[in-house]
Amino acid sequence: MFELSAELVAFLMLGGVFGLVLTGFPIAFVIGSVAFLVGLLIFGPTTTYHIIYSRFYDLSLNYPYLAVPLFTFMGVVLQHSGITKDLYESLYESLGRLRGGLAIVTIIFGTILATCLGVIAASVTILTLIALGPMVERGYDKAMAAGTIVASGTLGILIPPSIMLVVYGPQAGLSIGQMFMGAVFPGLILAGAYLSYVVIRCHLNPEAGPAIPADQITPFSAAKLWRLLKSLVPPVLLVLAVLGTIFSGIAPPTEAAAVGCLASILLAIAYGKFSFALIKHACIETLRVSAFVVMIAALCYAFVGVFMSAGSGEVVAHLILSVPGGRWASFAMIMLIVFLLGLFIEWIGIVFIIVPIFSPIIIKLGFNPLWAGMMICINMQMAFQTPPMAMSIFVLKGAAPPELGLTMADIIKGVIPFVLIIMVVLLLCTIFPGIITWLPEKVLGISH
Repeated sequence: MFELSAELVAFLMLGGVFGLVLTGFPIAFVIGSVAFLVGLLIFGPTTTYHIIYSRFYDLSLNYPYLAVPLFTFMGVVLQHSGITKDLYESLYESLGRLRGGLAIVTIIFGTILATCLGVIAASVTILTLIALGPMVERGYDKAMAAGTIVASGTLGILIPPSIMLVVYGPQAGLSIGQMFMGAVFPGLILAGAYLSYVVIRCHLNPEAGPAIPADQITPFSAAKLWRLLKSLVPPVLLVLAVLGTIFSGIAPPTEAAAVGCLASILLAIAYGKFSFALIKHACIETLRVSAFVVMIAALCYAFVGVFMSAGSGEVVAHLILSVPGGRWASFAMIMLIVFLLGLFIEWIGIVFIIVPIFSPIIIKLGFNPLWAGMMICINMQMAFQTPPMAMSIFVLKGAAPPELGLTMADIIKGVIPFVLIIMVVLLLCTIFPGIITWLPEKVLGISH
């Protein structure tokens, strides 16, 4: 054992994670290795084992995290139920004749998907397979088409029932219901801002998103309206089954997630897509995602346990609280750190490491924890679209048919306007915090 200052421990642990992540090692092994080695160095084996074991045990008792596999299962079943294809085709027939109509349809479709799936990889994959081809074939600007899909798909990280919100809430001492309600208006405003950008750009530059010729689309009719309404029924029912039970107080989020699983199975049966092969695939995918979350969560819990036990949390708090410019400068520093980490580290690692460290600081600064938490989540959504990590960009590139000729440069060029839009929405939420806090305060009667 060695006598190391809290400052040096903070530098070794945070610097070690950042440096090793850049080498390409999986984030879970990086975090776990750094925690274990630094723990042995300063505490010795017995104390280190006790810290790590106690943190693992605390994680196992965290009941709200049961919602993660349930929402994942629901999303996978819906992904293969046929609902998504029918909905996109109905929207396509209704709005395709407008300039930028396919991009508008993609954003609306992505917003609806976000309320049903809550998993970004699934949303981006579905949007890529369904929407990218038609947009490119209709002469849409490839960069705008790719950016629209990435931005629409990443709404799933923010709009309930988002897996990230499920994970973030307990880490910050907030209920999942609070997080879901706080995310509703920011998510809808983002979707509306995306739509406005597409409409304005295609109006100024019609070649970026040409309208589909009228002779290639059947005239609007009562039958078409009926098909559109019919395709909207399943997602509306699912939203009512999940978010309705939460917002009305009938059931907490974990139980509502179970209701969502049942609803997704019933919808698959109604669409004739139910099979034991589907359930097997959904279970395997749920196990894969859940194992990934639990492994990272457990090792991040261990990391934070060693970090806090060494007194390094106080070092970080002192550093942020002493930033010149008052509490807003300190909060800006927190947001900058989260954004920079998001460029290199997956969101789940950020949530489990940074949130337990930053939450007490946010309270000391006098900010509403729910407002600050949603600001951090929106910030991480922006990081999801910003290279070099940018998981949604890589999902799109991997799912895009090679014959479309979509390059990484096209995708990066396309996401830049949407990243700027997120920055504007962050500014709006800063100026008008009620965008985040109004609904939870009205429904739950909770204020901070």
